[in-house]
Amino acid sequence: QGSAERRPTFFLGKAPKLGAMPLETRVTKMLGIKHPIIMGGMTGVGTPELAAAVSEAGGLGLFAAHNPGSPEGCREWIRRTRTLTSKPFGVNLTILPTMGQPPPYDEYARVIIDEGVKIVETAGSNPKKWITLFKDAGLITIHKCVAIRHALSAERLGVDIISLDGFECAGHPGEDDIGNFVLQAKGAVALKRPSSALDDGIQLAAALALGADGVNCGTRFCATQECNWPESFKRRMVEADERSTVLMFRNLHNTARVFKNAVAAEVEQIEKQKGLDIDFADIAPLVMGERGREAERNGDADGGIWSAGQTVGLISDIPTCRELVDRMVSEAE
Repeated sequence: QGSAERRPTFFLGKAPKLGAMPLETRVTKMLGIKHPIIMGGMTGVGTPELAAAVSEAGGLGLFAAHNPGSPEGCREWIRRTRTLTSKPFGVNLTILPTMGQPPPYDEYARVIIDEGVKIVETAGSNPKKWITLFKDAGLITIHKCVAIRHALSAERLGVDIISLDGFECAGHPGEDDIGNFVLQAKGAVALKRPSSALDDGIQLAAALALGADGVNCGTRFCATQECNWPESFKRRMVEADERSTVLMFRNLHNTARVFKNAVAAEVEQIEKQKGLDIDFADIAPLVMGERGREAERNGDADGGIWSAGQTVGLISDIPTCRELVDRMVSEAE
């Protein structure tokens, strides 16, 4: 596990105390960051301000390339992030099925390269094209996986860091239903690259003990002062427990974990009624991204679908990113 050939790995975990000493791992050395804590590139929530705050706190902040709405918007966000931090940051490129015309992924990738971004996170469908493109351009590549077999494929493509996301994660946890406790331990044996996926300091310590080189946090950074989500969303996260998420799209073979709110309950009811006869059109009006964005603008936590991992049950406050990262590291020590 400690051989030079094995690449860094990172988990999603818990949070440390103020004034924390750095935890040096292969991930911190490779990325040039103080602490082995990475903010995943999240749809909607990932912004230059949040990414920069995580980077300034000693972790690695990222935002999703498609969040600004266009390749040129992504270029503007990259430049804005550089005005907010001089520390390392990255950009996420997530390739997912879409209704209608897909986003111009090639243009987003070209902007990332042309703007001199040093670190890129990929996720979604087969990453072969994108990992090859980014590696040829000299970028450090992180690929999000939910299964060991996918991680091994990414390793063969030359990816630098594997982010292993267990069944507890927000967003798309895959169809294998393997939790972090098993996934991370298996990854430490089977993989050469770094891997991770968790949300607090105790989980960070556990991830390192299981053989990871860091953690990739999503849900926890949504409940920080720098996150652009409305206070109503953040309050719901603080009030939530570990049962406050629900799985959707199971019979569509595109499982997603979201916060258990009124819309999610409505989707769940329709899915139960339709069973294997479910068609995406049956629930599309409830789960469309624009409905979710409108709910965010209106501060309506029950107005649309929003992603959250089971770690939402560990959230009890809304700190700054620096307070959170320091606390995570101190707890881990």
